[in-house]
Amino acid sequence: MLEKFLDKTEFESYEDFKTNFKLNVPENFNFGYDIVDAWAEKAPEKVALRWTNDKGENIDFTFADIKRETDKAASYFQSLGIGKGDKVMLILKRRYEFWISIVALHKINAVVIPATHLLTKKDIVYRANAATIKAIVAVGDDLIVEHISSSLAESPSIEHCISVGPNIPDNWSDFHKGLNEAKPFVRPEKNSNDDLFLMYFTSGTTGNPKMVVHCHTYPLGHIVTAKYWHNLTEDSLHLTVADTGWGKAAWGKLYGQWIVGATIFVYDHEKFTPADMLAMIQKYGITSFCAPPTVFRFMIREDLSKYDLSSLKYCTIAGEPLNPHVYETFYKATGIKLMEGFGQTETTVTIATFPWVEPKPGSMGIPNPAYDMDLVSADGRSVEEGEHGEIVIRLDKRPQVGLFKGYYKDEEKNKVVFADNVYHTGDVAWRDEDGYYWFVGRTDDVIKSSGYRIGPFEVESALMTHPAVVECAITGVPDEVRGQVVKATIVLSANYKERAGEELIKEIQNHVKKTTAPYKYPRVVEFVDELPKTISGKIKRKEIRKE
Repeated sequence: MLEKFLDKTEFESYEDFKTNFKLNVPENFNFGYDIVDAWAEKAPEKVALRWTNDKGENIDFTFADIKRETDKAASYFQSLGIGKGDKVMLILKRRYEFWISIVALHKINAVVIPATHLLTKKDIVYRANAATIKAIVAVGDDLIVEHISSSLAESPSIEHCISVGPNIPDNWSDFHKGLNEAKPFVRPEKNSNDDLFLMYFTSGTTGNPKMVVHCHTYPLGHIVTAKYWHNLTEDSLHLTVADTGWGKAAWGKLYGQWIVGATIFVYDHEKFTPADMLAMIQKYGITSFCAPPTVFRFMIREDLSKYDLSSLKYCTIAGEPLNPHVYETFYKATGIKLMEGFGQTETTVTIATFPWVEPKPGSMGIPNPAYDMDLVSADGRSVEEGEHGEIVIRLDKRPQVGLFKGYYKDEEKNKVVFADNVYHTGDVAWRDEDGYYWFVGRTDDVIKSSGYRIGPFEVESALMTHPAVVECAITGVPDEVRGQVVKATIVLSANYKERAGEELIKEIQNHVKKTTAPYKYPRVVEFVDELPKTISGKIKRKEIRKE
């Protein structure tokens, strides 16, 4: 399958990859037909999706199954009047109906909006009106149904609410009944590559969520994600830990994985338990695993010797800088090196530790050659090694496949982020002498103190190695002498809460001085019960700064 899109699929080194990677984009590309249906024709009995849940249910879907069910769903959606350009929100947790629904909607050229089950009535009303959502397909859990139903009076664009069960209210449609009664599917007219395809509401730390829009070529950008970061083959059984409402699901549970021909493993669970996740890896013989550092932190607290993890061949990690302690502990227990990656909802993987590259724990890795990437100063100059700069993607030489089209209905924001013929990520990093990139923070989060530029993640990573610290956020506070000083807002572990006071503050400050450069230590420390966060779990540093 990869040969359709790449001149060369295997590379001997990063230099070979950087020099010879070339993506060929066909006209009228559609993931539903050109990938899912193509696999169904080429290898109909190949398992595409291996699904299990915490109730012990198991279902294997072959590519032939996925084609059949998505054709039914596509016909059903058409019968409801859903077609090209219509916005459909999916709130489906990790239910297998997500994969059926999203591919079906791709086939009829609708615009899919994956969403988390954590949305409240207010969140749904905002999204429905901002995007003019026409239909919602959701898990029939009582609370989700309640939030959606209560939003309808203030969401006039919503014409259909569809439940996959178990709760199907009287005024809702039954997803499975609709599929069972669907007429034979007739493919609509072909889409163009630039047609709207996928939309994510991405939570900022202030204001309403932005609407990130991708076009039909977006899945092709994830060839690098799956093949050259996850290191997948047709024989891989891959598990990415993510709810389908987050952009990480598009990275690890759908597009690139099926282009490569890997089998996607889904564990549908209500509450994350590290022991259960390890048991799944052992029971099903997972070969490739991707999760945020938090998941690995919990997993290494278990007795890993109790589990047979010999099936695991490759592990990747993203979401925040990796603490070296987690890396070393996991490596000693499994012999597997955690390979970091970095990107945004607006992109595919942009920087990663690729298979030919030795990982440096805490480094994002090196640039994805599919993008024309640079690190620039505030005046647009390419920075030197060791110098902080904003990560940008240059747009003047070739199409940047995988990069978003822009923020929906927000031309002012688009003018800012696409200024000077580059995409400004808003993320600051520095590059070492070996070409590895190290994350510093968001452009507006970097602290300038006594002439030093201090990234919050550098200090947070140091703080997290102290046993007292469960969570923390680093911000800058005004100072007459230094301009700004570093402030740490810390959630303490239960064992240390009684010690909250000056003695513990000194201990934590000294710990940071020993763990990282002494000038980065927090001169102001505050203990709190919890940190303010967005619905997607991002820390609201601006809110902390205001306080």
